[in-house]
Amino acid sequence: MIGIDIPLWAARLRAWRRGRLWNREDLGRRLTDAADEDTRDRLPAGEDLTETVRSWEAGERRPGDRYTELLCRVFGAEEADLLGREGGEPAGTTLWHHVTGVPLVPGRFTAEDEERTGRAIEDPRRADERTVAYLEAVLDACARPEHRPAELADALSPVFTLIEGFRGDARPSVRRALITLSSEDAETISRMRYEAGDLDEALRWSAIARRAAGQSEDERLVAYTLASRAALTGPGSDPGEVIEIAVAARERPAREHAAPSPRLDAVTRLREAQGHAMAGEEDMCHRRLEESAEPPSAEPEERSRFTLDYSPSLHDVLAAECLIDLGHLDDAIEILERELAAAGRSPAAAYDLARLAHAYADAHESERSAQVARRALDLARETGAARALRELRLTRSGLTPLPRRRRQGRPGAPGTSGRPRWAT
Repeated sequence: MIGIDIPLWAARLRAWRRGRLWNREDLGRRLTDAADEDTRDRLPAGEDLTETVRSWEAGERRPGDRYTELLCRVFGAEEADLLGREGGEPAGTTLWHHVTGVPLVPGRFTAEDEERTGRAIEDPRRADERTVAYLEAVLDACARPEHRPAELADALSPVFTLIEGFRGDARPSVRRALITLSSEDAETISRMRYEAGDLDEALRWSAIARRAAGQSEDERLVAYTLASRAALTGPGSDPGEVIEIAVAARERPAREHAAPSPRLDAVTRLREAQGHAMAGEEDMCHRRLEESAEPPSAEPEERSRFTLDYSPSLHDVLAAECLIDLGHLDDAIEILERELAAAGRSPAAAYDLARLAHAYADAHESERSAQVARRALDLARETGAARALRELRLTRSGLTPLPRRRRQGRPGAPGTSGRPRWAT
């Protein structure tokens, strides 16, 4: 049996918090929101309440009656289940989630599922297909759009560590499934670190995902990780490298005699177009945008995490980013205003709004830029989109003015006149 040196109730409190992908500040805010007005006035604020949560989870102090009532409201639980000796999950389940840091997803698994996974953790040779299914379900439960990128990355990192721990002793058929799962997990972490504004960590996890994909011998997965890597760009990115990676992702399945993927083809041409735009190569950029404008056919065999995001709206937003890099601000602004009018509340939408504010600023429309920047700032704070915050800082500082090439013209595809379809 796994052992720990804190009370079981403290371990359960931490496991329940992490299972909901809340950090300690989140739990503190939820406690405040759950309190009535009189109680709220007596609660500590900000860092003091966060420190109180930390002390509970360390077992240094037990919540008093007032806090216990608020915790039960926040978690939707009875006191005996949350803080009682015999309540809640079996002790073994609480303990292994506490030790590994793997999220305890509320209501998702049976006691048998939890016990089987706990036994596999104690002896990795017991890992089997049901262990893989458990870990896949954790990834599916966690990777939801309402979760903020940094919290999601923090939650999935222990899952990756656990998968790696199983790989060495698992039998071949299970090992291959674990390798594939580790690549998918690392790729998700990479994307979340990118949205959380940490490009270096995003690139590191992308490399981990690429290595695992190569070990899986699944060429579609290799191509997927390459295409995702091409999307990780920042102010200092090398356009030639972006183009090279996007082309490699598109050509990989054909070179290795794997089944072609229309969605992969469309997405990699989009990413290649972005590289050409970053390099100021206008004709090549327009050509790739036109080639990727047709919606790819459905690919029903792809799994949920093994699917490249593509939609006409995404295409047009990325096309607008290309136009910004090429200096066609009027067209880019028109596209982004149209597409973002119905955009969801996500880190990506926050970043796109920040780019729109940047475009307005470079077009010397300071009042409109400020209005859009406020929208972007509110959404970035709500969704944890640190990448969007970085873009807003660049816009405010004026350190990276956008190019002003062909400001008066309307871009068209090579050999044509007028505006391309993706700009209408």
